[in-house]
Amino acid sequence: MSNEILESDMRNKPFGTRLRAAMDARGPLCVGIDPHQHLLDSWGLPDTAEGLASFTYGVVDALADRVAVFKPQSAFFERFGSAGIAVLEQATIRLREAGALVIIDAKRGDIGTTMAGYASAYLSEKGPLACDALTVSPYLGFGSLQPAIDEAREAGAGLFVLALTSNPEGPQFQSARTADGSTVAGAVLDGLRELNAGADDLGSFGAVVGATISSTEENLDIKGPLLAPGLGAQGGTAEGLTKVFGTAVRNVVPSSSREILGAGPDAKALQEAAERANDAYRAVLGY
Repeated sequence: MSNEILESDMRNKPFGTRLRAAMDARGPLCVGIDPHQHLLDSWGLPDTAEGLASFTYGVVDALADRVAVFKPQSAFFERFGSAGIAVLEQATIRLREAGALVIIDAKRGDIGTTMAGYASAYLSEKGPLACDALTVSPYLGFGSLQPAIDEAREAGAGLFVLALTSNPEGPQFQSARTADGSTVAGAVLDGLRELNAGADDLGSFGAVVGATISSTEENLDIKGPLLAPGLGAQGGTAEGLTKVFGTAVRNVVPSSSREILGAGPDAKALQEAAERANDAYRAVLGY
């Protein structure tokens, strides 16, 4: 499917519909753009805003028209201040112009007008950092996400809500029990399932579920996308996705960063690394 078809047919569709179409066309791989210092070093670039720009645009130029989804980690751009945010803004524009979808990984979470401000910046069609989806934190209560939910619906954008993260501290909150006996993670998944009710195929409200959690008793069938970081250098494998996600594996968005970016700065090497990873995920996820 060409970029023109993706853009003309999908422009006004909800995020979940656009995501499924993009993964059908290009494969399910999500490339994480995580320009930490050691990656800049490995590319022979200085740890400066200029080095950040060279790295980021090198990834964009090599992969933007080949990969379905990109996930820039906002923190690695924010550390360079306004110059870094400008790189993130331009990269997001260029990726989307090439027909790719962009999930900005910022894990925003707050209440009321503050959350509405974040939503306006990232999810509004006219926002300065307008992207296709945003990662958010539900730990001020699932209801605190409502301004972002409303903005996402209006703009046709999506959210990925932290649910079962792979960091060792995560279970302290995520496995805690609520008043009705469910886990916090389970309550988050229930909330997402309700938001996605009525979607034809894939809803626009997804969960972040680490690819390295081994297994879970939670019901991951939320009729929405499941962003799975932790693949490649962090230990998660394509073959392990079925064990973690079970019958919901078709809705997984497998995210890998160093496995791909470590092949740079040569554009062909980046493309070959992305193709290898994408082929492995295609086989497991059924694309």
